Amino acid sequence: MAPDRWRAALQQGWPAIRTLLLLAATDTAAVPGISAAGATPEARLGTAAADAELLLQGPGAGRVHALPPLPAGVSPALISHVVLRELELLERTRVVDLGCAIAPSVPHLRLPALESAGPARCLSTGRALDPARVAALLQRGRSWGERWNPAEPLLLAECVPGGTTTALAVLEGLGVEAAGLVSGSLRQPAHGLKAALVRRGLAGLGVEPSPRAVLAAVGDPMQALAAGLVAAAAARGTPVLLAGGSQMAAVLALALALAEPVRRQGLVSQVAVATTAWVAEEPGSDLALLLARIGALWQVQPRLEVAGLRFHGCSSAALRDYERGYVKEGVGAGGLALLWELAARPPAHLAAACDDACRLELGLS
Repeated sequence: MAPDRWRAALQQGWPAIRTLLLLAATDTAAVPGISAAGATPEARLGTAAADAELLLQGPGAGRVHALPPLPAGVSPALISHVVLRELELLERTRVVDLGCAIAPSVPHLRLPALESAGPARCLSTGRALDPARVAALLQRGRSWGERWNPAEPLLLAECVPGGTTTALAVLEGLGVEAAGLVSGSLRQPAHGLKAALVRRGLAGLGVEPSPRAVLAAVGDPMQALAAGLVAAAAARGTPVLLAGGSQMAAVLALALALAEPVRRQGLVSQVAVATTAWVAEEPGSDLALLLARIGALWQVQPRLEVAGLRFHGCSSAALRDYERGYVKEGVGAGGLALLWELAARPPAHLAAACDDACRLELGLS
């Protein structure tokens, strides 16, 4: 499908879109200084549950799990909730828990024990996931994708504290030169710390390891399920929006690596990575170049969409923190902000609605 046809298909089909939020965990998030998705490693254990509850229940709803304290800003789940609520898509949103330490209190799907067997080990061990779990997650994703209705576009979101580091590791393991290009929740991406962990995690892999071997060594559960799902859904002609930044670039790379060469062009014709302007314009990373390197390796041209949402004029300091380089992306915020625009709504109206929601969340209105 040509890029303009892909966009037209998504624009026309947005009322039927289904959002899938994948929650996962990795012990990599416990490494000091690796993530700002919660101010401490202990706080990050509850990030996914809290974000899922904010996504579905909204601000000021007396949720069971409070948002973890952040160095600055507010969870991007706030943005995603506003879009889903205003576009009346909350009922078409599903949450899948792939083994987080704390389960969300909202309705969600928990997979069988093998697939949801707790957080991945720290990627520095070189044995982040058991091979049997990788195989089961890939198969689960393929099974869902093979049954996906192509008339219902798929928006795939994630919440995986520490996930940009597993993204870097998987990309490097697949042969993508990703060092220095991957973003993160910290204001300044911890490139040196991440690179050191990745070197340790990949040290035991042989020459040209298989995608499954890379996932088992340094991946996380979200990546495995998402890669299988995206490849199979795209093969059925489903428009797919990978809502996020570096982590979704890694999912795309995995899907391409797993696909037969003759199917790769068809895959990228159905798929786009959609992110926020705060990731796309971040001086400490380069998502566009990262996708270009992925494309060069598998001889395709990945599509990048950047939402126009900005928070310069917001009254909430927690939202203006995004413009200072904090938080930036997550829980599908970039893809859902793009969907807002495809529904012919101005980004400024979304910013105003987020401002109202943020004041409610912080008890200021």
